Amino acid sequence: MDSSLNAARRARELGEVRERVVDVLVVGLGATGAGAALDAASRGLSVAAIDAYDLAFGTSRWSSKLIHGGLRYLARGQVGVAKESAVERGVLLRHTAPHLVQAHPYLLAMTPRVSRTQARLAMTGYRLGDALRTAAGTPRRLLPGPSRIPAERALDLVPSLDPEGLRGALLSWDGRVVDDARLVVAIARTAAAHGARVLTRCRALALTGDSGLVRDELTGEEFTIRAKAVVNATGVWAGGLVPEVELRPSRGTHLVLRPGTLGPLKAGLHVPIPDAGNRFALVLPQLDGRVYVGLTDEPLDGPVPEVPEAPESDVSFLLDVLGSVLATPVRRDQVAGAYAGLRPLLAGGGGTADLSRRHAVLRSPDGVVTVVGGKLTTYRRMAEDAIDATGLPAPRSSTARLPLVGAARSGDGLPPRLVRRYGSEAAAVQDLGAREPELRRPVIDGQPTTLAELVWAVRHEGALVPDDLLDRRTRIGLIPEDRAAALPTAEAAFGISE
Repeated sequence: MDSSLNAARRARELGEVRERVVDVLVVGLGATGAGAALDAASRGLSVAAIDAYDLAFGTSRWSSKLIHGGLRYLARGQVGVAKESAVERGVLLRHTAPHLVQAHPYLLAMTPRVSRTQARLAMTGYRLGDALRTAAGTPRRLLPGPSRIPAERALDLVPSLDPEGLRGALLSWDGRVVDDARLVVAIARTAAAHGARVLTRCRALALTGDSGLVRDELTGEEFTIRAKAVVNATGVWAGGLVPEVELRPSRGTHLVLRPGTLGPLKAGLHVPIPDAGNRFALVLPQLDGRVYVGLTDEPLDGPVPEVPEAPESDVSFLLDVLGSVLATPVRRDQVAGAYAGLRPLLAGGGGTADLSRRHAVLRSPDGVVTVVGGKLTTYRRMAEDAIDATGLPAPRSSTARLPLVGAARSGDGLPPRLVRRYGSEAAAVQDLGAREPELRRPVIDGQPTTLAELVWAVRHEGALVPDDLLDRRTRIGLIPEDRAAALPTAEAAFGISE
């Protein structure tokens, strides 16, 4: 079946879900919800998957873009969580999304603030992480092992480091997704290719174990979707639909720096957070030249917002930590943007930084299955467990070896950036520009995204409004000025796509 998502398909499938009972209704189209839709559809179950907004609207687009092996969890004694992370990282690197997920190097600079004991402990941790890689079956050619490098090499990789007192650096590798929202789009489209009806702008108003009251947010019309099983995968908003679910959301903030702010970066950074044990801030170079710096871990009090904001206190904190390793600290006016995501952590004692990242699958008294906790790296396993918990008769999950749309490692003769974002579909995206030269122009100056990519997103990736294009199919919208400049072109993309 065709994997394309667009307005015409949405209209057709909205009519279909009103007329029949589906096997599974999935609510929420972040990574876990889209993963649940794919897991169920690939087992031969009929699926309706809905979201009040868009693919990857919530937490899934606000991550650090890391696909990591669970080293942080090892340090806390959460061996099971760490092993699960390492296994799922290997699945993405080797089988399901090699175009979107690849290894990336990170430096821990051994500055005067990092004692020799701390450095030894850090290297021990990296080696334990490498042992997890081995246990997970991920080959070293995909994920190199850690090493110690001299100061000269560290400064070559990250020239903005402060050379004063620099004793060298620890070099480690971990997985990185080119764009978390694009991963969700690929998962959702793969689910659609297996027959799932993927319906954005459809809000669940109420759930029972065999139905969902839904409102089409584009028309205001309300209707019921009947199902044999209902999965609540709405993350931090899960308690709004199933009150028995108790969560303690945690806010993670990232800064967005324009290309060149930190000079040329051949590696990311792990920056120790003072007086915080084994916690690190992250410097994360992106394919478009931007750099993300994160992240905080602060409890969220009060109502859960639809789109969280990054408070100024988080911005100041991250700038202070970043400045501790740079020759020239980044000024506040050099921060081009910021974003914050909310982690759906299971309620427990202690601060949010101490809560387990283990996921849980819960069943309410009326039969709704809710999946919460976890992290982006383990979305596939969370989805598998959620569908298993429905109890529906179906084959075992096969998603650990099921390539997502676009899965490919090479694209001879094609721009590497397109291959990293679109995989085997890169040629088709480029052909749009070849057939229609006006589509080759950049959406805005200084950004590589072209109008052809926006048109592709409307025709094939389910974008229904300009926000979908700027905030999720691309990440232009992370910088407010860039978003404003790109908005007219995003609006025009819908007319071109007709």
